[in-house]
Amino acid sequence: MRIQKSAEDYLETMLVLKETHGYIRSIEIAAALNVTKPSVSYAVKRLRENGYILMDKDGLITLTDAGLEIASRIYERHKMLTNFLLFIGVSEETARDDACKIEHDLSDETFEAMKKLAYRQTMNGKSEA
Repeated sequence: MRIQKSAEDYLETMLVLKETHGYIRSIEIAAALNVTKPSVSYAVKRLRENGYILMDKDGLITLTDAGLEIASRIYERHKMLTNFLLFIGVSEETARDDACKIEHDLSDETFEAMKKLAYRQTMNGKSEA
């Protein structure tokens, strides 16, 4: 199932927060995405209704298997694309920003080709892409 880019961004951010802090709360999502708390509340409600997250009585958020699958896919793309852009000489800030834009629209075929190229570069002793 194809979901909206904004939902992918929310799920990716939730995964990063879980890895960084060990938990996910709406307030941290708002800060990380630089959005309002009402925007997060709306997004969380929609993600919960669609089965991507669970929220306990204390407001802690957990990614479901479906949510984790999407978040992991987008986060993998983000990390690889950022490294690839850094490898070709793009500044760190621009690489991170551009990776965020590209990660949603890049075809699976192109992403897999870029991963293979990055792997070959690493195996040849060159900088990791």
